[in-house]
Amino acid sequence: MRSLFRFLATLLLVALVAALAFVGLLFSVLDGKPLVQREATVSTEAIGQARQLLAGNDPRRLRAGEERTVRIPAALLDEGINYAATQVLRARAAFGLVPDAAELRLSLPLLVAPAFLNLQLQVPAAAGPPHLSAVRIGKLVLPPAAAEALLDLGIAAAGYGNEWRMLRRAVRGLAFDPGADVVELRYAWNPDLLDSAREVALLPADVARIRAANARYVDLLEGRAVGSRLDLAAVLGPMLGAANVSAEQRRAALLVLASYLAGQGLSALVPEAVGWPKAPRVVLALRGRHDSAQHFVVSAALAAWAGEPVATAIGVYKELEDARRGSGFSFADLAADRAGTRLGELIRTDPARLVEVLGNSPRDADLLPALDGLPEFLPDAEFRRRYGGPGEPAYERLATEIERRLGRLPLYR
Repeated sequence: MRSLFRFLATLLLVALVAALAFVGLLFSVLDGKPLVQREATVSTEAIGQARQLLAGNDPRRLRAGEERTVRIPAALLDEGINYAATQVLRARAAFGLVPDAAELRLSLPLLVAPAFLNLQLQVPAAAGPPHLSAVRIGKLVLPPAAAEALLDLGIAAAGYGNEWRMLRRAVRGLAFDPGADVVELRYAWNPDLLDSAREVALLPADVARIRAANARYVDLLEGRAVGSRLDLAAVLGPMLGAANVSAEQRRAALLVLASYLAGQGLSALVPEAVGWPKAPRVVLALRGRHDSAQHFVVSAALAAWAGEPVATAIGVYKELEDARRGSGFSFADLAADRAGTRLGELIRTDPARLVEVLGNSPRDADLLPALDGLPEFLPDAEFRRRYGGPGEPAYERLATEIERRLGRLPLYR
């Protein structure tokens, strides 16, 4: 009996020590304040930088095994990582260059407030796959090798172990240019990376919903002549307005419509779509304008899939590019972008309002306010002279007017 008591006492002592150690560990890794405090924004500069990088490293033009060195602005990585952390983890993040390394900081809010998991890690320059040189979680400093092992285990547990290993093998070198605030990444292209990216971005359930949305669109347009005109509201109502349609189904529907309106086949995103039925090429119009329908639906799809800040930044960037090289800046197009962005956001924030408006025989006027008085076709010099650009008083007055008009529609109140 004494030995049993001794055993139980020993067990209780071990449990108490373990509990105290756990509490001590908990206090060492948790903080009462976030290390990173910022908004999740996406700038037009970041959109332009990303577009330039993709144009110079188009995977469709790369040969297997071809080595490339790409210079990535640290500011672009900073915005992108913070935005991804916000969308996926509801966290905040920051990226920057420090002496001889790149540093990532992340603050994850926990359910028990006020408590934050603050992470700091550094990645040094390397002549091969990157590795960690310093890791801190709260006040706890982790050995880099142990942290890398935990990272590998976590990624594998999430189901992305193969993709992670493939990505690491593709990286051939990492360097930093603090003077230019640039990260230099050397990689060897592996075509399997593109397929893996598609599989990560679109799960089998997503592909099934996109296929169903495509079939629905084909059915809606059955019997219509190629080149005939159709109001966008007549399509959005049936595809988005039913009460039993899920947010994921609405996102799929917008992706299908965006691909048709942008003149791009779905097979660019979903290779098996090459064998799916095709809808006749009709002219979808919003308030009588095909370009307004294009801007509206593409922005709605971007907002539904990537979030409002991305959709807004791309819309403004596109108009600034048109001012420099295309048909000129158009506040009317910007209004269609903003209306589509607001609709895309409603899929997540207020589906009941979507059903209320789109489920009751909507008209184009329910989607987009009148565009009268919104200047268009402004060459860059004239646009800069009259409105300056985003953030300038004259520009912001018109941007506010667009939001005022949108706010008067029941769909966007």
